[in-house]
Amino acid sequence: MSSDDPVAAMLGKMVETGRLAGAATLVWRADRGAQVTTVGWRDREARLPMQRDTIFRIASMTKPITSTAALRLYEAGRFALDDPITRWAPEFAQMRVLHSPTAALDQTDPAERPITFRDLLTHRAGLTYGSFHDSPLAEAYDEVLGSDIDSELAPDEWLARLATLPLLDQPGASFHYSNATDLLGLLIARMEDAPLGEVLQRRIFGPLGMVDTGFTVPVEKRGRRAKLYGFDKAGHMEERPRGSLRTGRAGALLAERPADMAFASGGAGLWSTLDDYLAFARMFVEAGAVDGVRLLRPETLTQMTANQLTDRQRAQARLLGQPTFAAHGFGMGVAVVLNPARAAAMICQGGVGTVGWPGAYGGWWQADPTDGTVLIFLAHNVLELDQFAQGIGLDVYSAIMQFHALATAAERSSAQG
Repeated sequence: MSSDDPVAAMLGKMVETGRLAGAATLVWRADRGAQVTTVGWRDREARLPMQRDTIFRIASMTKPITSTAALRLYEAGRFALDDPITRWAPEFAQMRVLHSPTAALDQTDPAERPITFRDLLTHRAGLTYGSFHDSPLAEAYDEVLGSDIDSELAPDEWLARLATLPLLDQPGASFHYSNATDLLGLLIARMEDAPLGEVLQRRIFGPLGMVDTGFTVPVEKRGRRAKLYGFDKAGHMEERPRGSLRTGRAGALLAERPADMAFASGGAGLWSTLDDYLAFARMFVEAGAVDGVRLLRPETLTQMTANQLTDRQRAQARLLGQPTFAAHGFGMGVAVVLNPARAAAMICQGGVGTVGWPGAYGGWWQADPTDGTVLIFLAHNVLELDQFAQGIGLDVYSAIMQFHALATAAERSSAQG
């Protein structure tokens, strides 16, 4: 641990006191390159240290990547944003909508219009995550779809089963964080007639040189993976290989994904590293291109990073019961800062237009086009939803906010001097 690295000192205290197994952080700006800090353990029991190339499950940090791949197909003319998804998924032609989030599954009305690609990209499709509810709908999601990330269902069966569930809201009406990006990923796989992993490799990972990102980790790289850690009821750290997000569930993912598993979660399934995610995130501060590789046209990137929600939708949006967009909007796969003075760092905090979207397992990033910086924080910190109310395992969020504050302060000091 370097004595002149305040991020390392902060993280070191958390590791020493058992509040975090380890973390890897990166601060990047084009004229200065990347400053990387690694502290703690990728495998605490084997005493394997965290390293720059440690591979993490990035959970919902997957969503911006899948959304970008979809927008590349949009640019290629494969669909229009307001096209109904039924052209590619006729299973969704006759959707019904619950009378209320807690209603019985037969208390529904017909959907007023089809779900569109824009709805999926902005989480306004009327879909949800079952783990966010204590209702008949939650039970149905668990029974019909199973695990959120490593599903044993084949993609076509997953799509067909999802289409049998009622929507939480009318398409386009409200923001509901959901498995919409999983559905989007499977739709673009249908368009390309290839597994989603191959689509992302061809459209994103290959062009950007993201050599350590994918839905599986090759055998020869598994020694670089970070273990998943969570906390028991007393708040003591323990290994959590199945990554459950809800007490009593079998787990959102498997300890080891089978080689023949066909389903790929475009919303939460990727593994990645600091440098790989940096290669992707730079797009947001370099007008859609990275080192001469253009991912999106500037006008498409502008659409992606512009708030798509109405004032009412922003005001009503909730995530884990908390207001989500008091100072942010939501574009296509990313949150965007609208009010820097009030923006919470846990989503993203910077100048107007800063984008980001965190992951449930302790990953976080943001890209600020006003100063050209990219910040990335990667850790493995698995919590059950009931632990939030008890305050168990929340130190990772404190670490992210402190990292943001320290990195921002260093950036301001550098700019002034």
